[in-house]
Amino acid sequence: MKIDKTTSMRDALFGTLYERALEDKDIVIVTADMGAPSLDKFRENIPERFFNVGIAEHDMIAIASGLASEGKKVYTFAIAPFITSRCFEFTKLNAGLMGFPIKLVGVGAGFSYDDSGPTHHTTEDISIMRAIPNLEIYSLSDSVSAAKITEMTIDSQIPAYLRLDRKVLPILYPEDEKFESGFKEYKSGKKVGIVTTGNMVHNALEISSKFGEDVGVIDVYKIKPINPEIANTLRQYKKIVTLEEHLLEGGLGSIVSELITDNNIPVSLKRIGLKDFIYAYGGRENIQKVCGIDTDSVTREISKLI
Repeated sequence: MKIDKTTSMRDALFGTLYERALEDKDIVIVTADMGAPSLDKFRENIPERFFNVGIAEHDMIAIASGLASEGKKVYTFAIAPFITSRCFEFTKLNAGLMGFPIKLVGVGAGFSYDDSGPTHHTTEDISIMRAIPNLEIYSLSDSVSAAKITEMTIDSQIPAYLRLDRKVLPILYPEDEKFESGFKEYKSGKKVGIVTTGNMVHNALEISSKFGEDVGVIDVYKIKPINPEIANTLRQYKKIVTLEEHLLEGGLGSIVSELITDNNIPVSLKRIGLKDFIYAYGGRENIQKVCGIDTDSVTREISKLI
């Protein structure tokens, strides 16, 4: 599909899926009381492959698993906290242990739903979902990556969680990007490498621009399994900073810490993220400031390192 600066990750994903669904009659959508213009095409033109189960996310996973057991390529869709924590047991058993290759699409990573409060914040989903065996996790930073990685997952026999931001973010990648490695050193640096994911890639690029060639940015868009080749990229730096709009326990910083330890990489590591759950309002930028993960706060931390 054609993607421009007004295309959200959600619409890029479902637009891509719809175009394939017109040719592939095994593609099915199961949603939990979620609507979108891009989903209206499914509802109107291929209603026999579009199911809305209402506010019953765990039933959505059960229905999707049954369809997948019959060979259907099933994508489920809900707000990120509800498709992860609310459905955890069903996903663990049906996708993780039984291996049904369902795809979980969660919109609203981090503080995307800043106006809806803590019930809709998604700051622990990576920690939760990486504990499920055999499940891939993608954390996307723009609409091009959302469309391309959707194409990659359609025929995959591995279950996956696709983590989307609610906001329309600036496009980072060209349409011919392959997205095969699971990460990209978006900008190289001489001293400090910021390893980040999702919407925070944009923050990291803004921060790195203040330091010229000293600070690089690495976008990890496939969280699990993380490509071990990223270790070679980390070795090029003296210091690594992980930046995430997510709890530190079990998040990207934990993953990178494990990678550094397991591969004996001689770098120092500074993890920047949420130290605990937060109850705050006032917009996403204000919430980030309260948590110390806004661009100004992170810039100060990196200045200390340099």
